[in-house]
Amino acid sequence: MIIIVDAMGGDNAPEAQVKGALAAKKEFGCELLFVGEKAAVERILREEGEDPASYQIEHTDVVLHTDEDPFLVVKGKRDSSMGKALELLKEGKGDALVSSGNTGALLTGAQLITKRVRGVRRAALASVIPTRAGGALLLDCGATADCNAEYLEQFALMGSLYAERVIKKKAPRVGLLNNGAEESKGDELRKETYARLKEDGEAGKINFAGNCEARDVTEGGFDVIVADGFTGNILMKGMEGMALYISGLMKDMFYRNAGTKLMGLLMKKEIGKLRASLDYKEVGGAPLIGIDHAVIKAHGSANAYAFRSAVHQAMDYVESGFIDTLKSEIPAGKEVRT
Repeated sequence: MIIIVDAMGGDNAPEAQVKGALAAKKEFGCELLFVGEKAAVERILREEGEDPASYQIEHTDVVLHTDEDPFLVVKGKRDSSMGKALELLKEGKGDALVSSGNTGALLTGAQLITKRVRGVRRAALASVIPTRAGGALLLDCGATADCNAEYLEQFALMGSLYAERVIKKKAPRVGLLNNGAEESKGDELRKETYARLKEDGEAGKINFAGNCEARDVTEGGFDVIVADGFTGNILMKGMEGMALYISGLMKDMFYRNAGTKLMGLLMKKEIGKLRASLDYKEVGGAPLIGIDHAVIKAHGSANAYAFRSAVHQAMDYVESGFIDTLKSEIPAGKEVRT
């Protein structure tokens, strides 16, 4: 399996991307195609004890920065590391692409260069968030801010399929993120979406479990949580912030004095498990579901370990056969409702 690596995207590029991809290669057995400034990539490879001649490197010194217009990836900076990586993916030079770069640009490029699966109205960025039951898939968490009920219904169907095929959840429970658990709660978009998902549940298309309030997200009652990209992104980043806050409190608590330090030492293993469950670096990235090729968005501030996790996630995504399943479940040119 060949993973295409956007070596220049992200806050810690190219070190984190090259080192993380190498770690994934050694641990999970994939091949790599780096896209970025050749001299920089080769330097890091040599520092890691690797022979640059043994790796495919597509040179470009053009970088698409996080604060730039996303449409530059298709017009103006198509020769950037992200643009070239998407072109290579489209041409079949790799099985999946992993990038820490501009989220909007990656979505734009994925939809306009590699294209959506026919029949998919909008792609969704899907992220696994921690819960008491081990994790829930949140989609959309940043790809499509403005949604209608049809988009959200399709997110529910795609998310349910992904949870089954990739995360291996049996009959995943689907919830609609809302400001109340009752069927009558929410704005018109949420009410219309609820009606559609309830009907889909009764028809056996999904296992619809009703509305999901933000406070219930981590309790484990839902395996798939559906939201528009604006709301989902706020929820996800709010959870990341709370995780950092809790980690800070724990550090302050256990380093307060000699007694608490001893307690911390005795609980070191359990504290490590808790931190790992809250750490985005363990998951690595989020797939763009609905795209005709495997595209994984790694965190913009990903370090080498987080990027290694994202590459592993890309491998799992390809091996699951999810995209072929999606193509068979959403007939080309037809709406979700048949």
